[in-house]
Amino acid sequence: MPKDYYKILGVDKNASQDDIKKAFRKLAHEHHPDKKTGNADRFKEANEAYSVLGDESKRKQYDMYGSAGGMGGQGGFGGQGGFGGFDFSGFQNGQGFQDFDLGDIFGEFFGGGGTRERSRRGRDISIDVEIPFADSIFGTERTILVNKVSECDLCAGSGAKHGSEMKTCDTCNGKGKINETRRSILGSFSTTRTCDVCHGHGRIPKEKCSQCHGQGVYKKESEIKVKIPAGIDDGEMVRLSGAGEAVPHGVTGDLYIKIHVKKHAFWKKDGANLVADLNIKLSDALLGIEHTLTTLDGDIKLKIPEGVGHGEILRIKGKGVPVDKSRRGDILVTINIIIPRKLSKDSKKLIEELRKQGV
Repeated sequence: MPKDYYKILGVDKNASQDDIKKAFRKLAHEHHPDKKTGNADRFKEANEAYSVLGDESKRKQYDMYGSAGGMGGQGGFGGQGGFGGFDFSGFQNGQGFQDFDLGDIFGEFFGGGGTRERSRRGRDISIDVEIPFADSIFGTERTILVNKVSECDLCAGSGAKHGSEMKTCDTCNGKGKINETRRSILGSFSTTRTCDVCHGHGRIPKEKCSQCHGQGVYKKESEIKVKIPAGIDDGEMVRLSGAGEAVPHGVTGDLYIKIHVKKHAFWKKDGANLVADLNIKLSDALLGIEHTLTTLDGDIKLKIPEGVGHGEILRIKGKGVPVDKSRRGDILVTINIIIPRKLSKDSKKLIEELRKQGV
């Protein structure tokens, strides 16, 4: 038989959400297991009831069907207590929630417990680089100038003047972190942040570096070499790990380079192949011709056979985009036969003769 959550909390079915919250907190204070007069079963029962009635959508479902449905057993997030074994030891001495750390709460839910130290990380930056079509096919190396925050090369990121000793940070007393307490309707929350004086290091220089003024980083123009791989497409990104902006006593961000490929007047890239359209005269299509084709490797001879068809594709093997050190794609040339719109009298006579011959 479903439990009467309204009866458990001692409220009417028409009670407001605020009345339900007040009733729950009163019962939680009264029956908390840490109190001498506490009752663990009553505490869990009240918590279970509030986990349903305290949520408007679950309360509506409970009012309609007598249960909260799909909530894992007896109306909660894990069976018996609404929060599946979460420790409510923060309730003490009838004073509501005592101070607790948000990191400990998330640790309870997701495993691990306690606050976690996160490494500070510099900002990722991105730039645009335009390259010729041939460089996109064969690959290239570029030197670029980037104005960014970098590690100080005078003090190697320590922030200290050469030969100066380090001392304990007075702001955080060498802990690298500062604890702060904030109050809310649920009580007091303890949070931890990185010390903004020593940047989490716990120590600061007695005498500061003259170049970075004790920060360990400063803004400068950096020269960076970038290897652009063969076969890169327009709009692709090249990522240089650790070439972004630096932060004091942290991890340097990454540099992202967006490649813009200039269009070629004749050639296009299609996967591992280079493709192009070649316009030829009708007479060349009928009689065949050897055409000089200017490729990215230089001039080569392309033999166009007699009677080649319009739209026919001629292939030159191994002259396309490099696939690896030993293989390349092909060149594919599509033949476009140009039909003259006007003919001279002599040309017309010749064409008429060809027609008579069935050509």
